[in-house]
Amino acid sequence: MTPAGRPTASFFVQLLTLTGLTLVAAWAISILLLFALPPPVPDFYRLGEIERTFQGTPPVFTERRPLVLGEQAKPPSPELEGRNMPQIRAKLARDMGVAVADVVIAGERGPLSDRRVGRILRDRAQRAGFSEEHFLIEPFRVGIRQPDGRWKVVEPQAGVGLSAWQQRLALWFVLSALAMAPVAWIFARRLSAPITLFAKAAKRLGRDPRAAPLELKGPKEIEVAARAFNDMQERLRRYVEDRTAMVGAIAHDLRTPLTRLRFRIEGLPEEQRGKIAADLDQMEAMITATLAFVRDTTRAAERTPLELSSLLESLCDEMAETGAKTQMEVGEKVVVEGDPMALRRLFANLLENAVKFGGGARARVFRDEANAVVEIEDDGPGIPVSDIERVFEPFYRREPSRSRKTGGIGLGLAVVRSIARGHGGDVTLDNRDGGGLRARVLLPL
Repeated sequence: MTPAGRPTASFFVQLLTLTGLTLVAAWAISILLLFALPPPVPDFYRLGEIERTFQGTPPVFTERRPLVLGEQAKPPSPELEGRNMPQIRAKLARDMGVAVADVVIAGERGPLSDRRVGRILRDRAQRAGFSEEHFLIEPFRVGIRQPDGRWKVVEPQAGVGLSAWQQRLALWFVLSALAMAPVAWIFARRLSAPITLFAKAAKRLGRDPRAAPLELKGPKEIEVAARAFNDMQERLRRYVEDRTAMVGAIAHDLRTPLTRLRFRIEGLPEEQRGKIAADLDQMEAMITATLAFVRDTTRAAERTPLELSSLLESLCDEMAETGAKTQMEVGEKVVVEGDPMALRRLFANLLENAVKFGGGARARVFRDEANAVVEIEDDGPGIPVSDIERVFEPFYRREPSRSRKTGGIGLGLAVVRSIARGHGGDVTLDNRDGGGLRARVLLPL
């Protein structure tokens, strides 16, 4: 059912209706043109005009195609048959001084050679003042055998462009197309609209798993697919939330035994207590970071238009105030739909990594087809190819440059990729040819 309560037919019924309407319209137009319009009238020629062409003095026409004389080894074919053909052959043979057996009249009847054509031709002949009774209607070929056995043939000159019958067919096709174009356009819009809506919903799911469910409207097949799509979206959302909540609960519950361990190490010797306390501090930092990650992941945020160049410029300015070496290249203004806080954290993490491990950061923003691209470069040592993907794994740290003292606990890039993919994009790293590392963030427009 549509929002207005009007029932919506299935794809099968709509396609069947469109096909039926197309056939009916084509038949109706063909029948109308066939019976209502006069048939195309071909040119016709008197026997005297044909004889003059054989004699080498062809007549000149203003409205008809000229007659041409040719020569060939075989007689023209197929021969025309009719009530007047024997009389016309006999008259041509008598006027040209040859035997009747040496005269051949060949040709084909046109597809609309009916009584209406005959009446029209007789009226035209009377208006033209034809005194003789016999004439030939194109297409025809009149052949006379010569003494050497070859044949001289007279026929109307081949026309340029479409014949009368071809013009009639073209007219039928054009009128049928014009008549069915509005109907086809309406049906195409009705059929494509729910599919387009379905595609947009699937694309929106990739950017925001918490997007609103797809409306159940359109043909029955689309309603079934939309219901299955909504069920899948809900199951995915529950699956991600359950796993995230479980990780958060585990991290939260680990704080209690950590607190007990801190009390129990108080009685240990100073050397052992210092090492164990350092490990406990590291575990505490990992738990705190995990809880922050879970909190940010489960936080419901509204997607708003966000201009990336301004966001990167503000981050670079803030870091420059603390002495960090950052640079924002002037580029085009690119606006995306996203969570401002999450994207700010994404780019802040990448800029901090570039400053910490590469000595400085250079950022640029530009468009690449249907994506917004943010590139952040540094002049550091780069990363081995084998570790380019591993650095996105949670709690993975490279030694020594990303040690515990300088590199945190290893959740920064995992958070970056999680935020980017949550917006329907991705993050990749690659080593620059001149040295250093390049982080490339793609976000759909």
